[in-house]
Amino acid sequence: MEFIISLLLGYVIGSFPTAFLLLKKVKNIDITTVGTGNVGAMNSFEVTNSKAIGILVLILDLLKGMLPILILNMFSLNDFSFLSVALMASIFSHCYNPWLKLKGGRGLASAAGGAALIFPFALVVWIILWVIFYFMKKDITIANVAASAMSLMVIVTSISTAIKYAFPKPDSEAILVLFTLGMLLIIISKHTEPLQDLFESMKSPIRKN
Repeated sequence: MEFIISLLLGYVIGSFPTAFLLLKKVKNIDITTVGTGNVGAMNSFEVTNSKAIGILVLILDLLKGMLPILILNMFSLNDFSFLSVALMASIFSHCYNPWLKLKGGRGLASAAGGAALIFPFALVVWIILWVIFYFMKKDITIANVAASAMSLMVIVTSISTAIKYAFPKPDSEAILVLFTLGMLLIIISKHTEPLQDLFESMKSPIRKN
């Protein structure tokens, strides 16, 4: 029963279409049809050219990952397994929003908000790797995907250290690895289309005038 409660709580909170509702209310813009169509902070900023809106969406998306964990803690459902299920459900429904025909954001902010509370080691590793790959390639999409993939490798190869910085402690190494894998796979799945677009643009011949 606790797993079902955690799953439903995370899914419902994550499905709240913050960017969509905010841009509809403030700018009368359907964010799913403009820019990249991504329902997140970056696209919100780019289509409105408003830092305030971009930051507000970012904060709200961070809270989507944090709130399920905080609520479960309030009711003493603070086993790592319950918290990780709630966070993954929140990320999934944010990325594949049931109210927006499965359109959504890329899950990074929601994942960061939840990971900051229960697995800060993963968040710190991801940020460091993201900075490294971004300065190597100067492309946000590549940095997002590469940092996500490499984070899993770092966590698996330093699992003892990773467990020290998981709160509360998971019952086993396998639970921590499976949680990390699930979270990162959801995020990577939302980057397949921009990656394809990037590779296509790289293949296109450079035309000289």
